[in-house]
Amino acid sequence: MRNEEHASFPERHELKYFINKGDMIALGHKLGGIMKADSHADERGEYFIRSLYFDDAYNTAYYDKMSGVMGRDKYRIRIYNLSDQVIFLERKRKVGDLIQKSSARISRKLCEQLMDGNPKGLLKAQHPLLDDMYREMRTKLLRPVVIVDYTRETFVLPVENVRITFDKQLRTAGRATDLFNPHLLTVSPLDDGREILEVKYDHFLPDTVSTLLSDTPAVRSAISKYVLCRRFEPLS
Repeated sequence: MRNEEHASFPERHELKYFINKGDMIALGHKLGGIMKADSHADERGEYFIRSLYFDDAYNTAYYDKMSGVMGRDKYRIRIYNLSDQVIFLERKRKVGDLIQKSSARISRKLCEQLMDGNPKGLLKAQHPLLDDMYREMRTKLLRPVVIVDYTRETFVLPVENVRITFDKQLRTAGRATDLFNPHLLTVSPLDDGREILEVKYDHFLPDTVSTLLSDTPAVRSAISKYVLCRRFEPLS
């Protein structure tokens, strides 16, 4: 276990929109003129994200989101480009209208234990986030429930720590939990060709970015990739 953490991030704004592909491409050209691509992206400016989401015996994360509960937590393990070189355990916390994220880098061994629903390795880490997850797994039977896949294109701006992402080709593997399997059969929970636009910033959105977004046809929505990818599965 590598005791490495992104300390609890400050609360940030996170706005989400559905956008069609043509408008997304047009917006990307405009954003490219004032923002930089993510340094971790490939030559096309993209990278692949796979997340394994957890929920408890009562599917609290799912139902709290559906009910609009303002204070809620969601745990996941995230990898990039199907590699085990960087594996993060993360918790996203909804605090009113803001989002707070905590993350810790974990080993593949611990990741595989968690994929099997075994929390014992969390105790050895002596890490606040992992301690919290251990408690959730022991007391509320938190367990892995769904894989969420998509390709992300990211634009960044240092002012107000702005990140704008295009999350493309959202897919799910249903009840499969094998995070590192490159051959999972996946399906799209969106059948109308929409993609997902996310806008994240600290305190305010700079005018240059705000103006571009206001001129873009997109529908703001309380989007949860987790909920989208679970809603067609029987919850149990």
